[in-house]
Amino acid sequence: MSDPFVVVGGDAAGLSAASKCKREAPEREVIVFEKGQWVSYAHCGMPYYVKGEVESLNDLLSLSPEGIADRGIDLRRGHEVVGVDPAARTVTVESGNGRSEQPYGDLLIATGAHAVSDPIDGADLAGAFTVHSMDAAAALRAFLTPPGAADPDAVDGEAVDRELVAAYAERDPPASAAIVGGGYVGVEMAEAFSAHDLDVHLFQRPERLLPPFGEAPAERVAETLRDHGVTLHLDTEVERLAGEDTVEAVVGDGERIPVDTAVVGIGIRPNTALLDGTGIELGHSGAIATDEYGRTSRENVYAAGDCAEMRHAVTGESDWVPLGLTANRAGRAVGQTVAGTPTPVGDIAGTAVVKAFEMECGRTGILDHERARDVGFDPVSETITAGSRSGYYPGGAETTVTLTADRGTGRLLGGSIAGEDRAAIRIDTLATALDGDATVGELERLDLAYAPPFSPVWDPVLVAAKVLNGRLEN
Repeated sequence: MSDPFVVVGGDAAGLSAASKCKREAPEREVIVFEKGQWVSYAHCGMPYYVKGEVESLNDLLSLSPEGIADRGIDLRRGHEVVGVDPAARTVTVESGNGRSEQPYGDLLIATGAHAVSDPIDGADLAGAFTVHSMDAAAALRAFLTPPGAADPDAVDGEAVDRELVAAYAERDPPASAAIVGGGYVGVEMAEAFSAHDLDVHLFQRPERLLPPFGEAPAERVAETLRDHGVTLHLDTEVERLAGEDTVEAVVGDGERIPVDTAVVGIGIRPNTALLDGTGIELGHSGAIATDEYGRTSRENVYAAGDCAEMRHAVTGESDWVPLGLTANRAGRAVGQTVAGTPTPVGDIAGTAVVKAFEMECGRTGILDHERARDVGFDPVSETITAGSRSGYYPGGAETTVTLTADRGTGRLLGGSIAGEDRAAIRIDTLATALDGDATVGELERLDLAYAPPFSPVWDPVLVAAKVLNGRLEN
């Protein structure tokens, strides 16, 4: 065929698009180029694999290469797309067989993002990890296991770098660990390391953990981590990881703290280098600019996933919030579009959840007042704490809810939730309200379910809306 749908990247967005296109248009040739060997795997599950809660690498796979082939998709692993020519509608591909040109009818850029370790020197030392790849997760879990005690079934992925894993499996397990960065990865890895009885130090340059979640969740997570023996170094900038060949210490703010391993989790950046000189526009974040259908500035070229921007539900402006559902949802929509049914990729609100031991947190929309003012809102917030169940029913816990609204219109702008009893999932109520441009008054009047084992009569979300709406009306 002369018009194949070519996908660059074999993970969430790429394979969602390929699968949907092939399902809707079975006659269409679909080719997926993946420069590595791992495809369709769960980034978000890696800390739980390292912890041991997830037993094997294969448990993190959504689709196997065989399953992808069964769908009629031409998956080519070990093939790196190094160039795109939108005028000729071709991509340049490098593989073990050399360099070749592949024509396309439609092209999806789904190259994802890469972990950032600069400006921290020493991040390339042995014993330092970013936990952004399956091989790194496998190596770190092997490192945490005494020599000779590793479960071979835990490293059963056929694509795994067995030489790397074997090298770490031969080492004595670390007794202490440093985590650089207090975001999702940092908080989750603190729990993972603690499960292996390590002395854990978490370093965060800002004054609070989990900055996008706001003050209340940050305080509750910090308290929980400390209760579990994690030493927090907040408002502390790490300069480097020290050691000859292997991590021996963390150096920052005049301190040198000995550690045996380190995880650097200070952020990610979109993979867009292959688009240099193509005329495909990037957005303000450095990710690829797209429209409501995932289309880029060049005809028949789409972008989705961690390398692409999308429209924010609150601001209406392009934003970059790399998350798993965002990638899967956008990829599926692009696949349906190129199959012949134009489908919007949908808006994003930055809805996210994270767990620190028993403490759950969720966030959505805009909580930061400075950012809200920058996009034209007059923000006002309220924070409440309420029970998660009826007071007389066992198992309840304090749930903290923060809501932010626009003072003039009463429109809900964002919210966060923290607590130990099914707190995180309550954030979906707020995300739904944001998608419908609800006011705080409308949120207060939602008909949410009530029964003593699940919620008090006034759910914590409704309590927060009631309190904030009262302030707005006065």
